[in-house]
Amino acid sequence: MTAYDDLMTFQSHTEVLGQVAGRLSWDQETVMPRGAAEQRSEEMAVMEELLHARRTDPRIGEWLAAAEAPHAVGEANLRHIRRDFARATRVPGRLAADLARVTSMAQGQWAAARAADDFAAFAPVLHRVVELKREEAAALADGGDPYDALLDDFEPGATAATLDDMFGALRPRLTDLRNRVLGAERGPAPLSGTFDEDMQLRLSAELALAFGYDMAQGRIDRAVHPFSSGSGQDVRITTRTDPADPFNCLYSTIHEVGHATYEQGIAPQYRFTPLGRGVSMGVHESQSRIYENQIGRSRAFTSWLHGRMEQAFGPSGMDAEAFYATANRLHRGYIRTEADEVQYNLHVLLRFDLEREMISGRLAPADLEEAWNARFEADFGYRPDRASQGCLQDVHWSVGLFGYFPTYTLGNVYAGCLHAALRRDLPDLDASLAVGDPAPATAWLRERVQVHGGLHPPRDVIARATGEAPSEAPLLDYLETKFGAIYEV
Repeated sequence: MTAYDDLMTFQSHTEVLGQVAGRLSWDQETVMPRGAAEQRSEEMAVMEELLHARRTDPRIGEWLAAAEAPHAVGEANLRHIRRDFARATRVPGRLAADLARVTSMAQGQWAAARAADDFAAFAPVLHRVVELKREEAAALADGGDPYDALLDDFEPGATAATLDDMFGALRPRLTDLRNRVLGAERGPAPLSGTFDEDMQLRLSAELALAFGYDMAQGRIDRAVHPFSSGSGQDVRITTRTDPADPFNCLYSTIHEVGHATYEQGIAPQYRFTPLGRGVSMGVHESQSRIYENQIGRSRAFTSWLHGRMEQAFGPSGMDAEAFYATANRLHRGYIRTEADEVQYNLHVLLRFDLEREMISGRLAPADLEEAWNARFEADFGYRPDRASQGCLQDVHWSVGLFGYFPTYTLGNVYAGCLHAALRRDLPDLDASLAVGDPAPATAWLRERVQVHGGLHPPRDVIARATGEAPSEAPLLDYLETKFGAIYEV
């Protein structure tokens, strides 16, 4: 056994334990008894202590010093392990366990506060989470920018400064398009009626299979906040239903299937190695967003979905073209996950700015609600009237995911790049989408992006897939063309 072999054997066991810890989180979100929250927080803390001890084991440093990569895949493995070891050794084991314990409890407290529209009840625990995350950020930054250190956990190599430049280029064109569309003389009508929730779930399962989700190695459950969990042969997703809004269920499912098929599509030989999971949340989000929007909300696919929904729920009172416009309808709203393609990124930019303020210490967590409402009014022209429509709508900060939000917009940018290349390479794609078959598109994405897992750095994944460096321009061009035509602006 060489040093590289010893290191990879040790790493594979750590990866397995990480999968088990992830399963605890999935269980907590889906089927865990409500009274088990305190016990689960201790279980999560102990698991994190064990994982942190393995991730900081001094033998890793010794193996890294002696290891020679036998091939390009080995070099990529060493790159990931070296980075993760450097980060893990900067964080005390006590802090890692405290974060796991506090965020596990905070998740339940967030859910209760959200249900009661009571930010004041959540503010103290948010203060504690931010306090711990600032301590972690300072340790990881090692004299650098604390927020960049947290961002690097989700998008390796990205910095707030580079994202500021990209987001600064997005904002004016998005705002202008939003204003022109919402000021249009006429627009699509919303769906109306009551839609059976069991039928929504059956149709969402049908869509999941159509988009390539392997149900033999996955499952679909309900959750307040849809998510995907796991990798390899066990990748689970959740969705939600609303009797007045079937799009919420159907497109949440397609979105999460994008995440799930990325994990299911990674080359099997990478399983239980650092390459056996999505390379970054930005690349991950590119898969979910292109599945949901550029493919799932395309004119061709919605023409098929229109007929399928009429079979499931009865006549809609609109033709396929009107249904396409309705599926892409812009509307005033408060909720990021329900936002249309044009306004979605404006929701993300708000969160990006506010979380940077909290991590820097310029915004006290107790003042978040007022800061949120003021910023929302400045960006959208109206204020949330309750906390569940404002700063309590997302679970992320309760579980310590600072640095995560900007990857949603980065994923949209990546999806724009991928979609332009996809359409270039598959000029006849609409013929398949019009009969409810996204397989040519999903196969292209699997070959170009998903199979590689963590083999290449995030921006390189997109550049290799498209032949060009990532840029916000394809996304903006796509949005202006699509919505300009729908709204005739």
